[in-house]
Amino acid sequence: MANREALRELQTRLASRLQAARSEGTSVSSWLAVESAGSFYLLPLGQSGEIFPWVPVQAVPYTQSWFLGVANLRGGLVGVVDLAGLMGATAPRSDQQLAESSLLSFNAALEVNAALLVDRLSGLRGTDAFMTSEPPPEGSPGYFGTTYIDSTGTRWQELNLQLLSQHPAFLSISA
Repeated sequence: MANREALRELQTRLASRLQAARSEGTSVSSWLAVESAGSFYLLPLGQSGEIFPWVPVQAVPYTQSWFLGVANLRGGLVGVVDLAGLMGATAPRSDQQLAESSLLSFNAALEVNAALLVDRLSGLRGTDAFMTSEPPPEGSPGYFGTTYIDSTGTRWQELNLQLLSQHPAFLSISA
């Protein structure tokens, strides 16, 4: 229950910050920052949907290990993808870790009935939050965008959710 209250508080803070930035005419943050299995990602706000607390997922047999199954989010069945697993991490999560994680749906405009499992929401970020940037690593998937580096040296990988949702690996959930 405390998890849901914390998530509601985060969503309220994010909504109020976005509204304040719009009304003040300042630049609005471009990304939702998330963490998953020790990696840091920037997800475009325009491609990100609603944030949900972890809910039980019904497993689907004969699928990739990163496809966790389907969940009921606001009355609709949504495919749940473990972002860390999709990116190659193989460490399983405990029930406690899952309870502390969040599901981030894709924006409805993308017409993708899926949500990403992320370990932690890290707030909103804009380009002003980073010291430097570099192109995506050589040989990285097409949905990788720029890599941004913050003042602590943390590397944040931008992910284009629209391109991710159309990538053959994402679309091939069968094992």
